[in-house]
Amino acid sequence: MTVWDDLVGQEKVGEQLAAAARDADALVTAVATDAPPPDASKMTHAWLFTGPPGSGRSTTARAFAAALQCTSPDRALGGIPGCGFCDGCHTSLIGTHADVQIIRTDLLSIGVKETRDLVRRAQLSPAVGRWQVIVLEDADRLTEGAGNVLLKAVEEPAPRTVWLLCAPSLEDVLPTIRSRCRHLTLRTPPVAAVADVLVRRDGIEPDVAAAVARATQGHIGRARRLATDERARARRAAVLKLPLRIEDVGGCLKAAQELVDAASEDARQVAEETDGKETEDMKTALGAAQGGRMPRGTAGVMKELEDKQKRRKTRTQRDSLDLALIDLTTFYRDVLALQFGTDLALSNTEMQDTLDRLARGSSPETTLRRMEAIAACREALDRNVAPLLAVEAMTMALRAG
Repeated sequence: MTVWDDLVGQEKVGEQLAAAARDADALVTAVATDAPPPDASKMTHAWLFTGPPGSGRSTTARAFAAALQCTSPDRALGGIPGCGFCDGCHTSLIGTHADVQIIRTDLLSIGVKETRDLVRRAQLSPAVGRWQVIVLEDADRLTEGAGNVLLKAVEEPAPRTVWLLCAPSLEDVLPTIRSRCRHLTLRTPPVAAVADVLVRRDGIEPDVAAAVARATQGHIGRARRLATDERARARRAAVLKLPLRIEDVGGCLKAAQELVDAASEDARQVAEETDGKETEDMKTALGAAQGGRMPRGTAGVMKELEDKQKRRKTRTQRDSLDLALIDLTTFYRDVLALQFGTDLALSNTEMQDTLDRLARGSSPETTLRRMEAIAACREALDRNVAPLLAVEAMTMALRAG
């Protein structure tokens, strides 16, 4: 397997990146041998990968980063860099390559301080690899100030530094930054392609892989999680029962509370898995004495860590709620497909009887209003409306139709 095999349903993008990686290799080789650089090159110093959730933006950026660090002898013989098995490819993909920095955030935003640290690193020459590669998986979470800090580095990059930015859409990135990047758009992978990669790469049973790929409509990450996490399957099943529980006001309020509580439980579980170890590691690094007594002058550092953990918990809750709302949208999308009598493949075939009953008992206009209510709830959560208030408004709107 090469690094390009992980680009599910992105053949055109893969071809463009492979050509750029080949030209990047030629540029480095020319510098090393004092040969003249190629007359034309498909390689550039800044790239922006956009596409819908689940399209594989981060996976694509990582694959390209690995290809840029590829040390396989085959590439020197005219082969495409990105063999997948050399030390450069392997360490880049697992995140341990000294010259590949992968930045993701568990918080709601990326601030100026973190971005300045990235910019300083970007000025360094490669330590062991062929390029200094910065993969920013959440470029859409840069604050305006952080974006302005990044702009300077993208405008005047170091000779062998490459920025790989990922965001849902062009509008999620500052115009001044996106205008200086080569833009590649990824598409939602076909359901069959997602099922195939789950079987081939993750060892999922074909029937299960097909079911979860169809349920998530080609979202690779969510499909893998549904296939491997029993809790995720249970939560999704509970969400899809919500339309049957909103027959009165009491049912609406109870369903909303349970949805928010489930998201809070997700956040609590993540906190249990990460916060304790993170806190202990920080105390050890700061030289905590036996019994937990902290040295003087470290209270501010510990307070900063606690604040970061609180912000991460908030994002985890909102992300969990958003996933539930996406599942709810697919439910009503199936209802709408039945009402219009299309041959569109249903996402929730396990609920065929329920879908048929709701399709017969309501009109397409009602179903569209319900889908709009879900979209309005997602927008409210993005604007930091209190989760319970936003979800209660949504369930009441679903009941009213």
